[in-house]
Amino acid sequence: MKVTQMTEVSKSRVRITTDEEAVFVLYKGEMRRFHIREGQEIEETVLRDIMEEILPKRAKLRAMNLLKNRDYTARQLYDKLKEGGYPEVVIEEALSYVESFHYTDDCRYAVNFIRNHVQDRSRRRIEQDLLGRGIHRDTLERAWSEWEAEGGEQDEQAMIRALLAKKGFDCESASPKESRKMYGFLLRKGFSGEQVRRALRSAPPLFEDA
Repeated sequence: MKVTQMTEVSKSRVRITTDEEAVFVLYKGEMRRFHIREGQEIEETVLRDIMEEILPKRAKLRAMNLLKNRDYTARQLYDKLKEGGYPEVVIEEALSYVESFHYTDDCRYAVNFIRNHVQDRSRRRIEQDLLGRGIHRDTLERAWSEWEAEGGEQDEQAMIRALLAKKGFDCESASPKESRKMYGFLLRKGFSGEQVRRALRSAPPLFEDA
């Protein structure tokens, strides 16, 4: 395997690209120790040490350090390691390692997220946020079930009424134009059309000419 490109990513680290499309990041001291230079072959024993010893240990440590400060979904942790220049196979090994100790648990993450945001976000908005964080749909459904089994419940009508009060919106005195504007606002907040129409049932017809 030949080094085709060396790109400095910081004062102490360099991204190595090879003719076999392998890409990884090493410290400059490691490059000197292994005699890695652009345009030259990497010895098989050196490559094995890098891919099977140095990088996996570093990726696991990086993952553990990230998880010390906050929870991550598996997808978020993957993205962080990818940003750090770790090869796919090394990332997968690190993710399997932390998962084996239950340091990552997407269902637990989702339940905690629901618990923390159920009072200020609609169910649809919560689901969009979690899907965006890499939570799979089946895991999301399991998280809702676990949260509900704990006694959790969400009153979206109460949330909408609180938003209407905060906006100073009066359903009985609002004009059709004001009602349409509020309808759109609540939809953008993630509430379903059915929930919004129910909350605005005493308002003038939403699509009546202003």
